[in-house]
Amino acid sequence: MNIAAEITPLFLLGTLAFLGWGFWRARRRGSLAVWVWLQGSLLLLPWVVFLGLLLFGVYLNFAGFLLLLLVFTGLYIAVGRKTRQLAQQELQARRQQLAQMEEQQEIPSEGAGETPAEQPLVLRGISAEDLQAIQSIFSLDTFFVTETIPYGEGAIFKGNLRRDAEVVVPLLLERLKERVGGRYQLFLVEDASEKPAVVVLPDEIVNYRTSTGAKILAAGLMLASFLATLEVGANLLGFRLLEAPGRWVEALPVAAGIFAILLVHETGHRWMAGKYGVRLSPAFVIPSLGIGTLGSLNRIQSPVPNRKALFDIAFAGPAAGGLLSLVVLLVGLKLSGSSGLYVPTEIFRSSILVGTLARLVLGSQLQAELVPIHPFVAVGWIGLAITALSLLPAGQLDGGRIVQAVYGRKTAARATVITLIALAVAAISNVLALYWALLILFIAREPERPPQDEITETDGQRDALALLALFLMVMTLLPIAPALAGFLNFPNG
Repeated sequence: MNIAAEITPLFLLGTLAFLGWGFWRARRRGSLAVWVWLQGSLLLLPWVVFLGLLLFGVYLNFAGFLLLLLVFTGLYIAVGRKTRQLAQQELQARRQQLAQMEEQQEIPSEGAGETPAEQPLVLRGISAEDLQAIQSIFSLDTFFVTETIPYGEGAIFKGNLRRDAEVVVPLLLERLKERVGGRYQLFLVEDASEKPAVVVLPDEIVNYRTSTGAKILAAGLMLASFLATLEVGANLLGFRLLEAPGRWVEALPVAAGIFAILLVHETGHRWMAGKYGVRLSPAFVIPSLGIGTLGSLNRIQSPVPNRKALFDIAFAGPAAGGLLSLVVLLVGLKLSGSSGLYVPTEIFRSSILVGTLARLVLGSQLQAELVPIHPFVAVGWIGLAITALSLLPAGQLDGGRIVQAVYGRKTAARATVITLIALAVAAISNVLALYWALLILFIAREPERPPQDEITETDGQRDALALLALFLMVMTLLPIAPALAGFLNFPNG
């Protein structure tokens, strides 16, 4: 059984099922959500059409695929305009409805939403005086509290959200800071019944610093990863670093290239986190003997303002690192020619994205059993693999955070389970998949904690970028099926 031949149709079916589930979910939220779903789907459909035609023996050449992309790009722009018009109309209707509500009833002063307590409520992490001050921040024009219950070191305030969450949360945070300073943090989340609830927790619980031990661990992992990438560079040049340590300078360019991609990836995260005032932990770089490193993990150490911020912080790293990796790969393919590192052409069948790009740039050279490549090809390919692994939709990986930002915590939890199952199946033929699955399972399987405004959803542009990122992740990690390999003129393996 050829795994690639079996996976490609399953992937297409899974993609169509995912799009169908998205449509069903969007229908429940109204016509605007359906238009947003349609706009995001238009980014995936060219690839779905391309692979679907391949299953029936129809191969689109580069010109045909470019035409397909142009058609769907035009549709994407047109649908985007319609979506923005509907969004403006819905926003105006909401404002009119709120204005009518305010005219029909007298708005009480702040504190009208205080929980009527016949008996004093005792909380472990919040004093009675602070609780009274916190209760005073609620009002009928923001969040009307109907019940206060203990929650760990803090409290949950159940009730009714009276205005848009993106308006209410900044007001509540401002009032909270006025009443109790910076001792507490506030989160507007969906409870188990999918109703809005406010959670207030002591600041030291949700706003913490990296310990000295963790910093030492991060430094040790980075050193180990650098040595592993040096070994990868040495292997590409035909020697083992342990047997010839004096030749480490020869392997340095490859290691430096891989770490440059990691640095750009991590810089993307930190630049975007800084824009939102979010603090990240040091990067924990995961070493790998196969490709040098599997990428890096980091922790979000301070509250994230909203789901858009969570998406932007998670997406910025893969976008920066992935773009650099793609440029390095294309430059490497362009520089490849009659001399360089000779590798089996068969190796390009291990990635649809890389194999297709290699066919477009190298052309007829891929008909040979061996092809000379520039070292940049290996660096760019490893960078794309690292980016793709970080985009796996699981736990606190970048992909898991993206899914949580766009689709919510419940969907993110389900995606984590599906990803772990998929990695377990892939581990039958690839030990790296097992390695990564264990890391997720023991270190990063839990979803990211909710943003301070979990109610306000992301917009259509971010939803579309999420779909595109996840699709390119699959195209990077998925091997080429025999049908596509034949069209790309790969030797029979």
